[in-house]
Amino acid sequence: MSDNGPYRILCVCLGNICRSPTAEVVLRHIVEASKLNIMVDSAGTSNYHIGEAPDERSQRYAQKRGYELSSLCGRQLITRDFIKFDLILAMDAQNLEQINRLKKVAEAEFGINALKAKIAMMTAHDQSQQNVAIADPYYGEGRGFEHVLDQCESASHAWVNYFQKHHIG
Repeated sequence: MSDNGPYRILCVCLGNICRSPTAEVVLRHIVEASKLNIMVDSAGTSNYHIGEAPDERSQRYAQKRGYELSSLCGRQLITRDFIKFDLILAMDAQNLEQINRLKKVAEAEFGINALKAKIAMMTAHDQSQQNVAIADPYYGEGRGFEHVLDQCESASHAWVNYFQKHHIG
């Protein structure tokens, strides 16, 4: 847990325009509804969409469920995130590998004792989809974006149950 302020979570996918911003707003919504002191953000492992708003399709399908993504802005995962965040959640195995690679760079840069972020899959505690990738909807249409929302909602509820059980936030 953070020494000062809320427990901090970072949701990470490849470009930070589809899955991770969706995971961010869904997890934030469920955390807030549960009255937990947890801050949620998102980033991408690539630099493809830095400064861009989330994909229009992600925004549209999220809005249908009452989630607002329009204020978010794409950014890339950086070494300092391993110091700033308590938990980094990967959307799939490839991003998990990239996160772990960057963690090694952060260890060399700051020292292993400076890093506090634990790393896990977004679906790590979700019994209905344990350690399954949040599907990348980018090259598809509506059904894929709906599926991402379903997965993120289910995984977020599982994380909130975990946080409550372990008195986090």
